[in-house]
Amino acid sequence: MTTARLCPDCDLPLLPQVAKQGQSAYCPRCNSKLYRGGTMRFTGEFAIALACLILFIPAHFSPMITIRLFGVMIPATLPSGTLTLASEFPAVALLILFSSSIAPFLVCGSVLSAQFALKFKKFALFRRSLWIITHLKHWAMFDVFLVSLAISCFKVQEYADIYVGPGLYSLVLLQILMALLLSRISLNRYWEAWQPETEHKHNELSVHCHGCHMSQGENSNCIRCNAPLHKRMPNSVQKTWAYLISATVFIFPANLYPISIFLNNGKRAEDTIFSGVATLIQTDMHGIAIIIFVASIVVPVAKILGLAFILLTIQFKRQVNHLQRMKLYRFIQVIGKWSMMDLFVISIMVTLIDREQILDFTPGPGAIAFGVVVVLTMLAAESLDSRLIWDNYEQRT
Repeated sequence: MTTARLCPDCDLPLLPQVAKQGQSAYCPRCNSKLYRGGTMRFTGEFAIALACLILFIPAHFSPMITIRLFGVMIPATLPSGTLTLASEFPAVALLILFSSSIAPFLVCGSVLSAQFALKFKKFALFRRSLWIITHLKHWAMFDVFLVSLAISCFKVQEYADIYVGPGLYSLVLLQILMALLLSRISLNRYWEAWQPETEHKHNELSVHCHGCHMSQGENSNCIRCNAPLHKRMPNSVQKTWAYLISATVFIFPANLYPISIFLNNGKRAEDTIFSGVATLIQTDMHGIAIIIFVASIVVPVAKILGLAFILLTIQFKRQVNHLQRMKLYRFIQVIGKWSMMDLFVISIMVTLIDREQILDFTPGPGAIAFGVVVVLTMLAAESLDSRLIWDNYEQRT
């Protein structure tokens, strides 16, 4: 038995069709992925999440790389940069630790706890686990960290010999499994396994629950997960503007103040993001310069301008290009985490190059402002209710 439901991204009423194994169903208006075909099997996700948690140990405590600098062997583990930064830059260190360790660990652990709660009917644990998966999966950044590690190795290769450690192999395998896990997880399937939507029959479908994604009539709370119901996310436009304006303010010190300070034989070189890119070009590292320029300059500015454009079209009730604006919003969500690359590079370089007056690398004040920009732009993208884009949509023949 099927029941009508609202598209979670554009509120279009839909009558779900049966999708075959290996196929997926998409909204005909906004092209959002609604569900994946096949039977509900969680054993594969359980095995992948458990394997990820096991790999966390060697990936975090075994050296990823070891360099020989001035005859001294310096190992670098995944959390070592965070520990080095913690004393002088605790906020930056916490952000790096959260996105490289805490968030992916909580996501993997929540998959296991959700299945445990599903089996033993622990509703509070079940709802909390799915909430963590929903809100933290975009903060799991092993892929960004691996690219940052490669960039750091290119930067230090002229000063030191580099040796690959077992932690790197574990981290690569962990990233592959994390990507596979996130591609398989369907929160709708978990909620359907908890309580099928067909158990609730309504003559009216006017509200889509933000918690369990169930479509239902107007109530104060969801009849399945008891979350407060809202036609649209409360104060979505106001919150997004607040995050966006704050990010715009901080992007100036992030680019004007030094983001890194390099000490070589007593000579102090302070680099902003722009001057760092210019230095990479001068040293014939054009590929790395392009990557850093895109991740640290183009991406944050593109997110701010893109979200501002979407907000303005919502507030001025533009009645054209709805699908294009939706594609832009999805693109902003996808590229958001890649702004963290520069901060990851800093944390790795701080670990590898620490020979005091001979050779030293430390973050500059711009790193703090840049970290604030990354967090605010990601929160801005998350706080925007995409259904506002479609509120003034008119069907045209």
